[in-house]
Amino acid sequence: MNIVCIGGGPAGLYFSLLMKKHNPAHRITVVERNRPYDTFGWGVVFSDQTLDNLMKADEPTAREILRSFNHWDDIDVFFKGAKVTSGGHGFCGIGRKRLLNILQQRCEELGVELLFETEVGDDRELAARHDADLVIASDGLNSRTRTRYADSYQPRIEARQCRFVWLGTRKKFDAFTFAFKQTAHGWFQAHIYQYDGETSTFIVETPESVWRAAGLEDMSQNRAIAYCEQLFAEQLDGPGLMSNSPHLQGANMWIKFPRIVCDQWVHWNETGGKRVPVVLMGDAAHSAHYSIGSGTKLALEDAIELARCFGRHADAEAALAAYQAARAEEVAKLQSAARNSMEWFENVERYCAMEAPQFAYSMLTRSQRLSHENLRLRDAAYVAGYEDWFAARAFERAGLPAPEPKPSTSVPPMFTPFKVRDLVLKNRIVVSPMAQYSAVDGVVGDYHLAHLGARAMGGAAMVFAEMTCVSADARITPACPGLYTPEQTQAWRRIVDFVHRHSDAHIAVQLGHAGAKGSTRVMWEGIDQPLDTGNWPLVSASPQQYLTGVSQTARAMTLADMDRIEDDFVRATRAAEQAGFDWVELHCAHGYLLSSFISPLTNERGDEYGGSLENRCRYPLRVFTAMRAAWPAHKPMSVRISAHDWVEGGITPGDAVRIARLFKAAGADMIDCSSGQVSKLERPVYGRMFQTPFADRIRNEAGIGAIAVGSIFEADHANGIIAAGRADLCAVGRPHLANPAWTLGEAAKLGYTAVSWPKQYLPAKQQLERNMERERRAD
Repeated sequence: MNIVCIGGGPAGLYFSLLMKKHNPAHRITVVERNRPYDTFGWGVVFSDQTLDNLMKADEPTAREILRSFNHWDDIDVFFKGAKVTSGGHGFCGIGRKRLLNILQQRCEELGVELLFETEVGDDRELAARHDADLVIASDGLNSRTRTRYADSYQPRIEARQCRFVWLGTRKKFDAFTFAFKQTAHGWFQAHIYQYDGETSTFIVETPESVWRAAGLEDMSQNRAIAYCEQLFAEQLDGPGLMSNSPHLQGANMWIKFPRIVCDQWVHWNETGGKRVPVVLMGDAAHSAHYSIGSGTKLALEDAIELARCFGRHADAEAALAAYQAARAEEVAKLQSAARNSMEWFENVERYCAMEAPQFAYSMLTRSQRLSHENLRLRDAAYVAGYEDWFAARAFERAGLPAPEPKPSTSVPPMFTPFKVRDLVLKNRIVVSPMAQYSAVDGVVGDYHLAHLGARAMGGAAMVFAEMTCVSADARITPACPGLYTPEQTQAWRRIVDFVHRHSDAHIAVQLGHAGAKGSTRVMWEGIDQPLDTGNWPLVSASPQQYLTGVSQTARAMTLADMDRIEDDFVRATRAAEQAGFDWVELHCAHGYLLSSFISPLTNERGDEYGGSLENRCRYPLRVFTAMRAAWPAHKPMSVRISAHDWVEGGITPGDAVRIARLFKAAGADMIDCSSGQVSKLERPVYGRMFQTPFADRIRNEAGIGAIAVGSIFEADHANGIIAAGRADLCAVGRPHLANPAWTLGEAAKLGYTAVSWPKQYLPAKQQLERNMERERRAD
């Protein structure tokens, strides 16, 4: 093929040398607007895994890169006068100029033609001049090619919240260093790493509001550098900071990171009588925030995959389809992690109340790619020390004596106690409320006794009963449980007594009203489908049909309806106390009645219960306040909310923080942070722990306890969430359906035996401990 690469960065150069290596008959030209060996970057970072990929793709290039790397294992975090170090991270730094030199030299060795100081004004003219069969657009973040063919590539470009500047220093750092400094205007942070024998990259970053307040917008380059030198004088310890972009002055030296996502990476042109693909690669196709050091990694791995696809497919269309299919998923995963990392650094203020050890742990695990057990593999001593630190504080706050730290018996974060009002939970795992559709006339029976009893004996600190309805017309289905008759209260009392008698778990009830999502069939007969017969009237904040053209239409609630339903919630709350429940949760999520008031998607009222967020929360808050007054003061109450509607114009995570603050002021102890199910137009972004960021924001911005939910399915997830302060409790649902003793099972996997067991299982626990002790002695 005749191949033209627009842009002589890592992506274009590496793809060119790989293609030339695979088939020397290819004629490949790289066109670069800068002079030979020019670059405006400092250093780039690779993980050991990326180096392995490079070694497999082209060993001579990889070995030359390896000879030029500065390698380190430690990460140092400086915060509030403290330094926290963790090891085993396995990163390498190399100067960007040196990396480009290596790639350029390898291209020349293989016969790739390099054209420097050449602007590409018209890619089609360039393709025609070279009789190109393939055009690679690796022209960077500000890609002209992507802009020209935006209709094909469908880019989404989002300028982020921080301003940052790339600087360098002659100070050598023996660890990847993160330094955080508080000023009168807000927080600044530096990302620092050494990349050759004498130079380190020094990135200074701060939210734009802080940047403006500090006056940096109007400072010359020299004054701005002097400001940064003074701010991070402790880390620099003498040497100054340098810029390699003297042409940039004032605000121009400070960059806003553009997050780039393209739905398609290939555009086809008719050039010289043939169809010629123009393929995006590297930053032109996608960007990954520098805080996880993966922009260059993505570019090189794009090149590896595209070259591999052309090696496997004779047909260009098939090769390009395979390329995008293979890379899109990997890029999406890494961009998701990069977004988490980026948002953490944009919101350092959110975590500034933490003590240095937890702040550093939160930073290390910010992307959700680096887990608790992965940290342990990297640096077991660091994790053990942190677990002991965390456990000591948790036991103290719970009013319990802390266990003595021993080399092999640190308490995993998920097994530390947690106190809410007068209730002490033995660990941080609760069983989510999960609808079972097995009640008869709202009365629970043996099925619920077995379902909740088994999970209470399975090691969790507390089990949540499914949404329990406050009146007959509040039910989702005819098979939903209730707390509106004495018979129902007595049936619940039997289950609560069983849990208390046979386990040391607590039991909570979630009270709710289905609203416009009521009067439907049980799930296995048609989820959200209305009953064939026997439907009851529905109410909602505003007239609403949950499934357009299918569901009943709910009418808007009147003030009289509000009074009646508030009384229903209060009566159910008193019944919950009579039944002996330890905890009450108010359901204000998932499009049910109280959720329909909160979301602007379902609340179109023109009175004091509609309009602003505060007005939309007015009725749910009124119900909660009345329930709190009826519920014993020493017992906790939580509120489940949909922290994100996943629909444009709906509730956002920022709104969720405001909602949480309102319920906190009304006396709520915790927010149960779910999302969605308000509209069928929703487009959730699923993944491991995908709703945990909502709990993180609510806990650390609203200052209220938070319960994390959603795709938490192993101890590693729960330990990381609790240890990082992203939530106080983890609600685990589906795994407990598969295994009622999920919590005990995860404890066994960790080798942790100091966990409460059901009374009748104590002999089995003792036998397990004896067996484990024998295995330890044998080892």
